[in-house]
Amino acid sequence: MIIENSGLNGLVSELAHLDEVSESLGFVRWQWEYYRATYDLKLEDTESGAEYFVRVNTRVTEGKLEKPDALLAIEAVYMGKATFPHGLDYESPVPQAIVNTATQKLEQFKQALIA
Repeated sequence: MIIENSGLNGLVSELAHLDEVSESLGFVRWQWEYYRATYDLKLEDTESGAEYFVRVNTRVTEGKLEKPDALLAIEAVYMGKATFPHGLDYESPVPQAIVNTATQKLEQFKQALIA
C-alpha cells in the first residue's frame, strides 16, 4: 500500500536530523546502502497479532550516507504486512486501526521535519 497523502514526499533533511526525528517517533533506519536508506515503524494488530510496517524511503541528494550533514530526500511512503521469514506484502488489506495509527505517526514525522 502506497501512502499518497503523507506530505513527506519530496521533503529534504540532513541525515542527523532525520535519524533523530525518526528515532523519537519509533522509526528505525533498517536498510541502508551508499545512496539510500529506509526508515521503518513496526505496528502490531492486537486482534490478529499480525505485524505491519510503515516504510519511509529516502535517497541521498547531497553528500554520502553516514555523514551527519548528508541531505536525504524522502521519495515514497509504503505500508505492508510482515511476511515470514522476512519481507513485506504491500497488497494485503491493512486494518483501519493500523492505518489510523500510521497516519498519525506520519503527520508527527512531517511536523517534526518541517519545524
